[in-house]
Amino acid sequence: MSDDQHHRAAVTGAILGCAVGDALGLPYEGLSKRRGVRLLGEPDRHRFVFGRGMVSDDTEHTVMVAQALCTAPNDPERFAQELGRRLRWWLLGVPAGIGLATLRSIVKLWLGFGPPHSGVFSAGNGPAMRSPVLGAAIDDLDVLQRFVRASTTLTHTDPKAYHGAWVTALAAWCAKRGIDTADEFFRQYRDVVQNDSSDEFESLMTNVERSVAAGESTAAFAEQIGCGRGVSGYVYRTVPVALHAWLSHPRDYRRSVDAVIRCGGDTDTTAAIVGAIVGAGVGPSGIPQAWMDGLWEWPRTVYWMKTLAESTANAIEMSESVPVPSVFPGIGLIRNAIFFGIVLGHIARRMLPPY
Repeated sequence: MSDDQHHRAAVTGAILGCAVGDALGLPYEGLSKRRGVRLLGEPDRHRFVFGRGMVSDDTEHTVMVAQALCTAPNDPERFAQELGRRLRWWLLGVPAGIGLATLRSIVKLWLGFGPPHSGVFSAGNGPAMRSPVLGAAIDDLDVLQRFVRASTTLTHTDPKAYHGAWVTALAAWCAKRGIDTADEFFRQYRDVVQNDSSDEFESLMTNVERSVAAGESTAAFAEQIGCGRGVSGYVYRTVPVALHAWLSHPRDYRRSVDAVIRCGGDTDTTAAIVGAIVGAGVGPSGIPQAWMDGLWEWPRTVYWMKTLAESTANAIEMSESVPVPSVFPGIGLIRNAIFFGIVLGHIARRMLPPY
């Protein structure tokens, strides 16, 4: 495989890996690890609607990042403006499950605040969930870091959000290059991050490294860091658990996604992050075909996402803007109305046994 083909496979794998993981984890979101399996069964196939899967905001953010890269592949400031513009129009589609910090930031964008001033102080996992595609697409680590910071501060200004986003982007960057054992990854991590972190986050990374080396399960690790009933939406919980699942099964998409869904909690986001990181390493051919075929999405179909990945890779390789595959906001509103109706059905089902 040529370098160009490898690059395209990594970007495609990151986008599709995010979408498939997101769709598989979505039905289990908010459930404890015990009740999720009791209520829905094993996370071995799509269970959102009639054996098919739909994506949430995790995938929508990822594709918006890719679209912004198509327009601004070498300018972080313009990239942030493009991403902010897409976030504003995305909100008009009334997306379900939008995070409070992201909502407040987009409202500020609508009120005229520019990207340097639209973020709010929050350590949610929004920036982390949309960063792996940056790591898959951008080769230069200094440039990658600037894009991650631009993407993060657009909505979240707490340094914790940046730490989580930066390490997930770096994980995808490493996965693309086969740097996917715990020893190799953490050597690269420490070379790159240096002082650009915090003592608390360094402690969490040390715990991930120790746990993976000891052969502990991701569920056991999650329990050790206080996520026994499920992984929360706090970035210092989401990201360590996602990294643990990836490093435990770095080239096995099925097992890595299964591992985080079984932890319970914010399963769509953890599975989306892990799916994107592993996808960047294995490419679309490493994602189970049945899981890709099971996505019930329109207008962001699997074909549409592959087209977007091609455009993104082209923009990065040529270092210039390319035509952007887009979705008219009105179509998103129709899709989200259907999606919200299915979500209400899941909420009603959760009121019934088994508990």
